[in-house]
Amino acid sequence: MIAPKLPDDEVVRLNSLRALDILDTSREERFDRLTRLAQRIFKVPIAMVSLVDEDRQWFKSCFGINTRETRREVSFCGHAILEDAIFIVEDAARDKRFCDNPLVAGEPHVRFYAGCPLRFLDGSRLGALCLIDTRPRKLDADEQAILRDLAELVERELAAVQLATMDELTQLANRRGFISLAGQSLSLCLRQELPATLVFFDLNKFKQINDRFGHAEGDRALRAFAGIMRRTFRHSDVLARLGGDEFVVFLSDATHGFVDEILARFRHLLGMYNQAAGRGYAIGFAQGVVSVGVRSTLSIEDLLARADTLMYEQKSRLAETAR
Repeated sequence: MIAPKLPDDEVVRLNSLRALDILDTSREERFDRLTRLAQRIFKVPIAMVSLVDEDRQWFKSCFGINTRETRREVSFCGHAILEDAIFIVEDAARDKRFCDNPLVAGEPHVRFYAGCPLRFLDGSRLGALCLIDTRPRKLDADEQAILRDLAELVERELAAVQLATMDELTQLANRRGFISLAGQSLSLCLRQELPATLVFFDLNKFKQINDRFGHAEGDRALRAFAGIMRRTFRHSDVLARLGGDEFVVFLSDATHGFVDEILARFRHLLGMYNQAAGRGYAIGFAQGVVSVGVRSTLSIEDLLARADTLMYEQKSRLAETAR
C-alpha cells in the first residue's frame, strides 16, 4: 500500500476546511441528494462526499457504507486531492498503490474508485465526490463529464456553507467562522501547552471616512486593512472581520516577543499603505491584546470580551491625548 502524499498547499487547505465548520456535522439533504443521484446515475453500490482532514477522511454524505470516516493514510480520496483531474482506479486489486489496502482486502472490498476533487473558492481541494464499486470497471469521457458536473454542484453547496462563516466584503472569516476556527486553535494550544494571543482591532475615525468620502471608500479602507492583515500574519493564524470596523486575529504558538514583533510589522505595512495610497485619510486603529496562558480556562468568547475592553480603554486614552 502507498499512502497519499500531502498537497503542497496543505496548511492553507486545512485552514479552509476548518473555517467551513462542516466537519462532524449532521447529514444534510442538499448533499445527500447529490450523492444519491451519483449512485443512481452510475449504478454503483457506494457514493460519497468525502472531506480530507489532517489524519482522516470524513464523509459529509455517504450511501452504501455505514461508517462516517476512515484513516487518511488508507483513503483513496487522499490521492484524489493531489490533482485537479478525476482520479480513477479501475481495479484496485491490481494496482500496487492499493492492492493490500485494508479497504480493498476487507470491507467494503473496493475494486473500482473514481473521485472528482472538490475545489474551494480559494482553489484548495478539500475532498472528493467519489464512486466506489466492488467490481472492476471503467469510466468513459461522457461519464467523467457527468461526474464533474455533479462535483461542481457539491462545490456550490460548500460555497454556500462558506458564506455563512465568511465576511463577503473582506473575504476574512466572520464572527461565526472565527468563533469556530479560533476555538479549535485555542483547544490545540492548550493541549500542547503552547502560548497564544488574541488581538482585537478597531479602526479609528472610520465613520468620518464614510461621512466624508462615502461608503464605497469606507469599503475600500476595510478591504485594504484586511489585505494588510493577510500579508502580515501567518497562514496558521485565524483572521476575521467581526462586523463594522472591528477585526480580530488569534495567533497560536506565539510568544510575547513574537506578537510585539508582528504587530510592529503590521503597523509599518499599514503606514506604508497610507503613504502610498494617498486617499485623503489614514487608516489607523486601537487594539486590545490578550495573552492566553497554558492553563487558561477562558473561552474564545471570554478572550474577545477582554480584548474588546482593553481596546476601548486604549481608544479612550488616545481620545484624551488628542484633546
